[in-house]
Amino acid sequence: MNRIMVMGVSAGVGKSTFAAKLGEQLDINVYHLDVLHWKPNWIEAPKEEFRASQREIVAKENWIIEGNYNSTYDIRAQKADTIIYLELPLIVCLYRVIKRWILNIGKTRPDMGEGCKEKLDYEFLKFIVTTYSSRKKKMEGRFEEFRKTGPEKTIIRLKSKKEIQSYLE
Repeated sequence: MNRIMVMGVSAGVGKSTFAAKLGEQLDINVYHLDVLHWKPNWIEAPKEEFRASQREIVAKENWIIEGNYNSTYDIRAQKADTIIYLELPLIVCLYRVIKRWILNIGKTRPDMGEGCKEKLDYEFLKFIVTTYSSRKKKMEGRFEEFRKTGPEKTIIRLKSKKEIQSYLE
């Protein structure tokens, strides 16, 4: 495990926390896609800039890249040797998103772009609820696509808090 993608079914599934803990254990730098995608005040980075920053990271020998952004899966999956997918129930993801918002009101989390203070709105909650099932269903096909993108890949699916904790231990 030298080049690791950490992805998940939804916001609130624990990708950032998991990646940070894994990076600490393996002594590998963690890169959060939200940091690369969001400029101050929630302005999206230009698409090519976002892609270029990922190409720069995946050229390195070791990395953990955390986040979904399916428009750039191709960049990461081609070079990844390990893909770790987190899938917890929708209610857990929603609870964690709301809890994260309460704990970070007015702050910018370390896994977010600079100057992007924590926010929560109806559109984001609606996105989580309305895309959860379809994202979950699409993952099996994506795993097959990932396997075709390059070197041998290990795909690890963790589907409960207990499995996630056990894996880190």
